[in-house]
Amino acid sequence: MRAVLGVLLAMAAAVPAVAALRPGAAAPDFTTRGAVAGKVFTLHLKEQLRHGPVVLYFFPAAFTSGCSAEARAFAEKIDAFRAAGARVIGMSADPVDKLAAFSKAECAGKFPVASAGPAIVKGYDVALGRQIEGRDITSRTSYVIGRDGRIAFVHDDMNPAEHVATTLAAVRDLQSRR
Repeated sequence: MRAVLGVLLAMAAAVPAVAALRPGAAAPDFTTRGAVAGKVFTLHLKEQLRHGPVVLYFFPAAFTSGCSAEARAFAEKIDAFRAAGARVIGMSADPVDKLAAFSKAECAGKFPVASAGPAIVKGYDVALGRQIEGRDITSRTSYVIGRDGRIAFVHDDMNPAEHVATTLAAVRDLQSRR
């Protein structure tokens, strides 16, 4: 019985978390500090949406292997996101100084990363329930937010492998419906 319970618990742990925000829901607006190419600035989601759809991707922690690989993958495809009319913004509970270094090193200065404080983490339901270096971390969840401020697509999976491809496809689909 214990063996079966252990297998079931392991299987449940392997299943991706489910983000609370679903397509059609209003994306919570926020203002926070972020960095692009190492330069710190104030980021306001509503202002970003004036320019088109936003891919808001949450990642657990800067300079970890999966998060660095995901940032590099987004940086490699940034021209495709821009061609589809979208902006990419990485979000993490890391402090801004760490994100400034991450934005230069892993994002190649091609898109901003911003600090997700407790209100943002709660609003987007991305608390992972784990800590790194004594601070809470977020799940790996990507939201495509339409210009209207509504969630158009959600990809919620701790494996970073498909986040870029699925969010780019969702952005292209969103733009084709315009």
